[in-house]
Amino acid sequence: MANEQANNPLHGITLEAIVTKLEDYYGWEELGDKISINCFLMNPSVKSSLKFLRKTPWAREKVENLYLSTFAKENPWNKSPE
Repeated sequence: MANEQANNPLHGITLEAIVTKLEDYYGWEELGDKISINCFLMNPSVKSSLKFLRKTPWAREKVENLYLSTFAKENPWNKSPE
């Protein structure tokens, strides 16, 4: 049972932490450009975004994928050439 989440890179990271970190990194305007959903475009806040994302699986998946592509350290496709 302990290995069920072993390959899940988001295990232990809350949705609130994901949204907050993305907002700090990109800001609401750029976040809305990257993922065109109203909770990022019109009067954005962490609270309203969490409410929407918890009810909308397709939007949550987009946010989680953006988080992974932005911050995943183990992702070999995300490394910049040296």
